Amino acid sequence: MEEKAQLMDLAKCSACRGCQVACKQWNQLAGVVTKNTGTYENPPAFTPQTYLRVQFREVVIDGKVKWLFMKDQCMHCTKAPCVEMCPVASRTKDEFGFTEIDRNKCIGCGICVAVCPYQVPTLDSVPKTQSCWFCLDRVVAGMKPACAKACPAGAIRYGSREDMLKLGHEAVAKSGGKVTLYGEKEMGGLHMMYLLPEKPEYYGLSSEGRLNAEKLSKLEVYAMLEKKLQGSPVRTEVLTMAALKYFGQVKI
Repeated sequence: MEEKAQLMDLAKCSACRGCQVACKQWNQLAGVVTKNTGTYENPPAFTPQTYLRVQFREVVIDGKVKWLFMKDQCMHCTKAPCVEMCPVASRTKDEFGFTEIDRNKCIGCGICVAVCPYQVPTLDSVPKTQSCWFCLDRVVAGMKPACAKACPAGAIRYGSREDMLKLGHEAVAKSGGKVTLYGEKEMGGLHMMYLLPEKPEYYGLSSEGRLNAEKLSKLEVYAMLEKKLQGSPVRTEVLTMAALKYFGQVKI
């Protein structure tokens, strides 16, 4: 099975948020009450009911203010820390390259929230983890993800990852190198890739995720897990699984 991916040309994005609405509709996600914070960006953050959001960024480039838009969601990293660090293997990679979530296995420890380099996963009230699942139900049925289907400007391309990379390289060459292809190699390769008309840092991006994302060691994650599982009936079992997964041994 070939890997799938999206390629988003942010020069074409008008921030209409059609993708955001389509995601809500297809996944039957409820609206979230928010407050005006002086920006058109809404909602301001991911929630259990918000898998996708459009960022509005005001930046100064060469002395001029520019308004940049970016469709934001789980990046479906090839080397996904959320998959690598989940102590109960509730997050896995499938044949398309997507990050899948088994909510029956999820224990709501929040490790995926802490280690995600793009600061995407959230926990609901159960608690269970939530984030974009690349509309896997549509993909296996031969359809485009809801966001790609809904984009009126054609800013979201969808297909095999190989084809999306080819289109990305062609766009970079055509621009004379003024456009950046983001996601080819970052985090082992993303399945949500971008054509950026400005440098990645203007979108809050780096080669290792978001610029302000905290990077935790396995020891720090294990200590966090120990604290979160205080009083839990599955504490010993989960910590044993985590130690084996992180360090290859039960005692550290």
